[in-house]
Order: sequence, then C-alpha cells, then structure tokens
Amino acid sequence: MFSFKQILSVTLTLFAVIDIIGSIPIIIQIRQREGQVKAGLATVVAGGLMVGFLFVGQSLLGLLGVDNQSFALAGAIVIFLIGLEMILGIELFKSDLSASTGSIVPLAFPLIVGAGTMTTLLSLRAAYSLPNILVGISLNLLFVYVVLKTSYWIERQLGKAGEDVLRRVFGVILLAIAIKLFKSNF
Repeated sequence: MFSFKQILSVTLTLFAVIDIIGSIPIIIQIRQREGQVKAGLATVVAGGLMVGFLFVGQSLLGLLGVDNQSFALAGAIVIFLIGLEMILGIELFKSDLSASTGSIVPLAFPLIVGAGTMTTLLSLRAAYSLPNILVGISLNLLFVYVVLKTSYWIERQLGKAGEDVLRRVFGVILLAIAIKLFKSNF
C-alpha cells in the first residue's frame, strides 16, 4: 500500500511545482500589505483545494467544459500579473481585503495551489496510488506551513535591500514561468 519510493516521488514533484521557497518574496509582500499571513488558514485551505481537486478535478473541469490547457493558461495569467507586481512595485491585487482573505487569495490559491499544482495532481493520480499521493501532499503542506509561519523571521533576516532584490529576481522568474506555461499550452 505505502511505497517510500512513490511517496518520495510525489513529494519532490509537488515540492518543485508548489515552489514555496520561490514564493517567499510574495509571502512577505502579502504579509506587509495585509498585516499578517494566517499560516494555518492558508495551509488548511491549500490542503483542502489539493485533496478536493485530486478527487474531483478532472470531472469538474469536464463538467465546466474546461480543458487542462485552458486551465493552465488561466493560471499563467495570474502568475504573470503577480510577477509584474513584484518587478514594477505596483499593486494589481487590491489591498482592501482582510488578512484572512489575503491568506486565501492570492496565497493559498493560486500561489500554493495554482493551475500547475492542480494539473500535476491529475497526472500523479494516474501514476501513483492514492495513499502515497496523500502522504506527499501532507509533507508538502507541513513545509508550506513552516515557511508561512516563519515569514516574519525570514523577512528580518533578509533586510529591506535583500527583500527588494529577492522580490525582483523572483518576479522575473515568475514571469518566465508564466511565459513557459503560455508557450507549452498555446
């Protein structure tokens, strides 16, 4: 039933797709704008979205008449806008949201659980057993929680200059990821 090799493969695949380390500048930006990031809420919502999509994702997309390619392109647009926000220092996602809402949108969705994560879950479901996928999701959520919980400490370690550089570098990386998604799905 449980396979260490499958759990490791699922965990590493999701870790690469979720890229919570690469999202640190965005997490810091959201925390600064909203006042706080509710790590527990964001983690639970992200976990619920992942598990829910694992079970009903393909059926839901089919019911709505949305193919995986269109779903990935929509995610690419959101990632592109977040990258622009980071590079240009502009605000596209309005800050009139409450901290709990900011912890859900854009943090839990689409940053942690975006189109890439969701389509990856559909692929993993076809290749690995369900219990191993669920363990892989859980391990990733634990790591996500730790990063979210320590975002204030991470920000202090970086300092203002380090944060600005990191935000712009990862903004360019997000733009590149968005363009890659466009190219591979267009």
